[in-house]
Amino acid sequence: MFKNHPKGLYALALANTGERFGYYTMLAIFVLFLQAKFGLSSAVTGQIFGGFLAAVYFLPVVGGLLADNVWGYGKTVTIGIIVMFFGYILMAIPGMGMPVLIAALFVIALGTGLFKGNLQVLVGNLYDDPKYKTRRDPGFSLFYMAINIGAMFAPQAATEVVNFFMGKAGLRYVADIPALAHQYLDGTITMEGTTKLTELMSQQGAQFTDLASFSNLYIDNLSASYNYGFGVACISLIISMIIYLSTKKLYKHADFNAKQKTAAGVSEEVILTPKQTKDRIVALGLVFAVVIFFWMSFHQNGLTMTYFARDYTQNFVDGWTRIGFNVINLALICIGIYSLFSIFQSKTLRAKLISTAVLAVAAVFVVIKYIAMNPDIGIAPQIFQQFNPFFVVALTPFSIAIFAWLAKIKKEPSTPRKIGFGMLVAAAGFAILAIASLGLKSPAELKGVGGVSNILLDPNWLIGTYFTLTFAELLLSPMGISFVTKVAPPKYKGLMMGGWFAATAVGNYLTSVIAAIWESEIALWAVWGVLIACCLLSAIFLFSVMKRLENSTK
Repeated sequence: MFKNHPKGLYALALANTGERFGYYTMLAIFVLFLQAKFGLSSAVTGQIFGGFLAAVYFLPVVGGLLADNVWGYGKTVTIGIIVMFFGYILMAIPGMGMPVLIAALFVIALGTGLFKGNLQVLVGNLYDDPKYKTRRDPGFSLFYMAINIGAMFAPQAATEVVNFFMGKAGLRYVADIPALAHQYLDGTITMEGTTKLTELMSQQGAQFTDLASFSNLYIDNLSASYNYGFGVACISLIISMIIYLSTKKLYKHADFNAKQKTAAGVSEEVILTPKQTKDRIVALGLVFAVVIFFWMSFHQNGLTMTYFARDYTQNFVDGWTRIGFNVINLALICIGIYSLFSIFQSKTLRAKLISTAVLAVAAVFVVIKYIAMNPDIGIAPQIFQQFNPFFVVALTPFSIAIFAWLAKIKKEPSTPRKIGFGMLVAAAGFAILAIASLGLKSPAELKGVGGVSNILLDPNWLIGTYFTLTFAELLLSPMGISFVTKVAPPKYKGLMMGGWFAATAVGNYLTSVIAAIWESEIALWAVWGVLIACCLLSAIFLFSVMKRLENSTK
């Protein structure tokens, strides 16, 4: 699985892992911060969230143009890391106002635009070498898996930082309090809401007796705790920069754009006619149109799915499910899975024995940690976001093995066909949430009591959704990036990778559409029904143009 890949892949993947850890630490608590700090509605929060993600994924177009025509890929990536660092410093300032927040978000988005797409072009360039040409798809799957390791640890890191600083203030997180506190201070709270806030205040400690001072104190301390959580990203970017610069020799030969290659007197291996160039760009455009609706749906994980975790899901977990709410357990499970694969794939007895020993040690530690856990443990809403990257890491070897077997028997689906199947699987993922939501009150009906339902669902509903959506992501995201690097005309590689991210940007902005209807009178199950319909219609469209897409790679 890890053999026959360029060494530069692992260097670039590790550099991206550090950056993604910081980004997803920030994103895990972002919408919770917006509502806790500013008391924003779901619709306004969704506009800011969607606008930020749109900028994060649109600005790689600018980054691609600069890399293609001015700085080259490597230098643009370095500048991007520096710019992001200053953006996260702004986010970490307690007591920031909305103008500082907007400035910080723009700086982070700009830095990400310079960094993200161009790093992935470097990975794609590694596979232009005929020696690695047939390993492009599994290579991008490994790259995608590696960066999700950083994302897997992010929600737990954010939660620990927030809990630590809340504890220092003598407080603990309760999902109902921020909304009720803002309603009390704004004078919009109902009598039922006042009663509930008074009860929750008494549970925080005997030192609190006045609702106004308690509400201000709670909002200020929770908001500041989120700010400190954002600061984690600064540390991770320093690590990312160290990895990126110290391993440059492993990928330096891939750091070239079309202009630099021509100036060096090296001719392109692929010479395309104007018609071939046009056909490839059109094919990429069709794929971009489809992935808009995938990202519109998928990135609900940081928005309405986080609302669902906060307002409709139990804030504690018991039974065997507890094992998944400790990121160390998840890491040990991943180590066990990769050790198991290594046992079957290793060529020597020594390697097989080492893999068996690692598997045994991982299994023993998981059992020990599980036994040591409390019978039930409290969980924060953002912690659910660790399941998607965990499933990416855990399922990637299965995905690579399945497609390797299909390739061996000459039945592997084309990359566009994998993307189409991914859209169908995404629809199935949201069907799980639609079924779970039947009979539950809408968010609009719960607004007067802090927004939290009196009927709370088992966490496994949400975990099952993340599990299914991860299958869809593995079929679509790394495959889509691979498709872009394979099909893009050489002189437009940076721009086309920017186009992939621009389509992702449009999809991310459209996440705000779902946030806008979240607090409307529409039934909760129907909110997820909108996403199911988008995914199904996108799949139908993609399969209708499948021949044209598949011909573009020939």
